[in-house]
Amino acid sequence: MKKIRLALVVLFAAIAMSSFNAPAYKIARLKYSGGGDWYGDRTALPNLIKFCNENLKTNFDDDDEVVEVGSASLFNYPFTFMTGHGNVIFSDQEARNLRKYLTGGGFLHIDDNYGLDQYIRPQMKKVFPELDFVELPVNHPIYHQKYAFPNGLPKIHEHDGKRAQGFGLIYKGRLVCFYTYECDLGNGWEDYGTYAGDTQEARQKALKMGANLIQYIFTQ
Repeated sequence: MKKIRLALVVLFAAIAMSSFNAPAYKIARLKYSGGGDWYGDRTALPNLIKFCNENLKTNFDDDDEVVEVGSASLFNYPFTFMTGHGNVIFSDQEARNLRKYLTGGGFLHIDDNYGLDQYIRPQMKKVFPELDFVELPVNHPIYHQKYAFPNGLPKIHEHDGKRAQGFGLIYKGRLVCFYTYECDLGNGWEDYGTYAGDTQEARQKALKMGANLIQYIFTQ
C-alpha cells in the first residue's frame, strides 16, 4: 500500500507541476452498493471534461471511468465523482480503502442529487470517524479560481427552498472531500435540455463551478 500511495502522490505532483499539460488522464465515477443510483447524471462528467479541456487547458481523456469504492483501481484517479438520490452502503473494507485513497492524495466530490444526504453522511463517518463536514466559507479558494463565485456555491435546481451549501472534510489541513448539497451541480453539467426549465446561464454557472473545483484540486 505504501508503494500505491507513493505512486499516487507522484502522479498528482506531476500533474500539478505540468500546468495542466500532462499526458491524458481520467476522471472516475464512484460505484457503490446499497441500491442508490450511482450512475445518475450520465452526461455530466463528459461535459465537464470537455469544458475543462477547452477552458483550463487540461488534458483529460474524453470519457470517464467507473470505479468501485473498494477497488485498488481507485488509486489510479486523482478526482472521483459520486452522486445519487438513494441509499449508500460502504463495507468496512470499502471505507478503509476510500480513507487510504483520500489521505494518500485522492479527492472525492459528492454531489447530492436530492435525497442522498441522509445516507452519505453516516457512510462518510465510517471513512473518517474523527471528522465532520464543515461548510466552506464564501472566501474559500474553491470559489475563487478561474471563475469567481463571491456568494459561494451556485443554485442549479430547486427542491426544498433551501440555499445551496458546499461542505468539506478537511484532513490534516487538506480538503479531501467536497460535498455539494441542495445545489444539483452535476445536473447542471448534463446535456442542455435534459431538464425542463433549465437555462444556459445556470448550466454555465455549474460548469464554471466544476472547473473551479478541478483547478483547485490540481493546484492546492
